[in-house]
Amino acid sequence: MKLGKINDLPLDKFINLSLYDRNFGYYMKKNPFGTKGDFITAPNISRIFSEMIAIWVISFWKSLGSPRKFNLIELGAGNGEMMKVLIESFKNFPVFLKSSNFLIHEKSPILIKIQKKKLKGTKIRWISNINKIEKNPTIFLANEFFDSLAIKQFKKRENQWFEKYINFQNIKKPFFYEKKINIKKIEKKIKFRISKNQNFIEYSEEAFRYLKDISQKIKVNKGGLLLIDYGYSGQKMKNTLQGVLNHKFANILEHIFNIDITHNINFNLYKNFIKKITGLDNILTTQKYFLKNMGIMERAEIVSKNQNFLKKADIYYRIRRLIDEKQMGELFKVMLIKDKKNKFNLGFNS
Repeated sequence: MKLGKINDLPLDKFINLSLYDRNFGYYMKKNPFGTKGDFITAPNISRIFSEMIAIWVISFWKSLGSPRKFNLIELGAGNGEMMKVLIESFKNFPVFLKSSNFLIHEKSPILIKIQKKKLKGTKIRWISNINKIEKNPTIFLANEFFDSLAIKQFKKRENQWFEKYINFQNIKKPFFYEKKINIKKIEKKIKFRISKNQNFIEYSEEAFRYLKDISQKIKVNKGGLLLIDYGYSGQKMKNTLQGVLNHKFANILEHIFNIDITHNINFNLYKNFIKKITGLDNILTTQKYFLKNMGIMERAEIVSKNQNFLKKADIYYRIRRLIDEKQMGELFKVMLIKDKKNKFNLGFNS
């Protein structure tokens, strides 16, 4: 799709075009991860992060009755680092490893290529549609996946709702503007009263579809979704749309196709949606408390033993980035979506 042929687009369609256009999309043509990319995710900061996830996955599998066949699927596996460390950790648990069916759900062909190179020699399948996975109990992992999904934005003025659009009549000077919409039609479509007590709405239709599909799988086949992402849990939604380029915030209209477009998850919205639409249980904590509850400090102590001062300092510096309240510790939240009958709460128990 070429922008020259388009006059305007709603925000979510613009984001999808900018990020996932087959020929020009940001995620379709480059590796955005690492120091040479535009951002760094937790698995690339410290392998201990992924080791904590591995321990959690094995424990959750046990809470499902240690099924002899189950699916472990990572949604948006980045450069494959987390899955690599998970599988290396699972080798210490042969019964679990033998039971595992490893899957990755990834949109970007260039990232699939990078993942396949990093995960060479492992039994992993890449799938484009999560509804086509085997009917086994399934554990879904989503680390910084939901924030990359396109969002819509609406603003309320004098009891009328307006949707954010981008105008492309002058391709060199695109601009935001608003179109009047009927919010009740949108609520009917998503079967959820998203405008209740709100003056501003920011949500992802695609995220809601994923949550519904995943929840259905959990209900029918057992399992859960561990969702790790940056966000907030306030009652009121707010505008969190942002572009990230070279590890800094940048104007998304000035760097179309060359910038990561993201947003902060409203976990309160997810909580309400899951409760109303899926009927599943969900629990929430911060990344700081989750990782500390999982024993990240104790693991750092073991790993740093007998290391020289510089190596030890580097290990703890990386851990601090993950759990410090002023860095990722508070901004990142961890949510578990599961069946109400399963009382498992490892990592969430205070």
